[in-house]
Amino acid sequence: MEPGIAGLLVALCVFGLLAIGVPVAFTLAITAVIFLIADRGMLAVSSIAENFFAGLAEFTLLSIPMFIVMGAAVAATPAGKDLYEALDRWLNRVPGGLIISNIGACSIFAALSGSSPATCAAIGKMGIPEMRQRGYPDCLATGAIAAGGTLGILIPPSITMIVYGIATETSIGRLFIAGLLPGLMLTGLFMAWSLYTASRSGYDFANRREVTWGQRFSILPRVLPFIAIIVGVLCVLYGGVATPSEAAGVGAAFCILLAIIIYRMWNPKALWTILSTSMRESVMILMIIACAALFSQMLSSFYITQAAAEAIAGAGLNKWVLMGSINVFLLIAGFFLPPVAVILMTAPILLPIVIAAGFDPYWFAVIFTINMEIGLITPPVGLNLYVINGIVPDVPLSTVLKGALPFMLCMVAAIIILCIFPGIVTWLPNLIMGPAI
Repeated sequence: MEPGIAGLLVALCVFGLLAIGVPVAFTLAITAVIFLIADRGMLAVSSIAENFFAGLAEFTLLSIPMFIVMGAAVAATPAGKDLYEALDRWLNRVPGGLIISNIGACSIFAALSGSSPATCAAIGKMGIPEMRQRGYPDCLATGAIAAGGTLGILIPPSITMIVYGIATETSIGRLFIAGLLPGLMLTGLFMAWSLYTASRSGYDFANRREVTWGQRFSILPRVLPFIAIIVGVLCVLYGGVATPSEAAGVGAAFCILLAIIIYRMWNPKALWTILSTSMRESVMILMIIACAALFSQMLSSFYITQAAAEAIAGAGLNKWVLMGSINVFLLIAGFFLPPVAVILMTAPILLPIVIAAGFDPYWFAVIFTINMEIGLITPPVGLNLYVINGIVPDVPLSTVLKGALPFMLCMVAAIIILCIFPGIVTWLPNLIMGPAI
């Protein structure tokens, strides 16, 4: 079968299964099995299980459940509330300080949890009612938290970056470093827009509360230990002291210990909730990874990935036209699929094309991730939108989407800035780890 025809049939099969509600992992597996049997007959059955488990035979994959445990331990405690409260107390004199506090809390909690929905839920439950009470409009209050939650897949340590590194066989440590400055830049853009909006409209000035220096310092002992864990995990990774799996394991252990010590989580049921939640999310992600390995093997056997890469490379497009087309494709894919699925299905195909065009693979990883962030706050999938809507069901989904729109434009601006100044991504990894080979 011609690769082009095979690719079209595979695409129709995938979108057809997704359209009727089949989970992403099973969609990939069913499509792969159907086409492998059609190509090789029943002899293909003997290799299906082997290829499925081969997708999980990667030591680095151990870091995924460990980072998920780390995030679940933090999400199960009032750490998000304390983090938000600490920033609110320290920024209460800044115009629009409340919304800036929420975005700052989202960025730090996102680094702790590595999960966008968990960040939205943890910070939104406290921040949105407070912002509404102090006079912020519903669209701004909900949109800021929805957008702030997306930072969880860019600011390290990021589970999405781990999946990208495994899918493309790139350095996870370098990916983490590459996402640090862009993550801070994007947080700064969110804060700048919030500050401009608050200064122009005068939100929350009349309802600003007075905070003493004693109140500011009293909350820090409950917040700083968790921030120290983030710094410690990143330092041992960047310093070459530990692998991602080892650093994730130690970070998860310390987060559980801090949850027990600081928040008195002695109840075995609370610990079981952390572990059971982590298990469900880990199994979901690892199942997608294993099925994606089987799917990739099927694509290669039909020469679909190679033919697609050759066709794009042979089109003779300008490198920036090519990158623009890829960005549009990723945006559309992010509208319908979760980030992990998009990465596993497209990154192995796109990366050789991007490298052949002269782009840095780690720079592309950051661009890829920001596109996935936009997908998290755009319908029809837009997971963060539904999390926010669940927190404040009296606010229509259209209002949340309206509030998130300016932050989407900030993300588009971030992509443009990184295209003009790619050194924002590449400078720190090259400084710490040397030039990429």
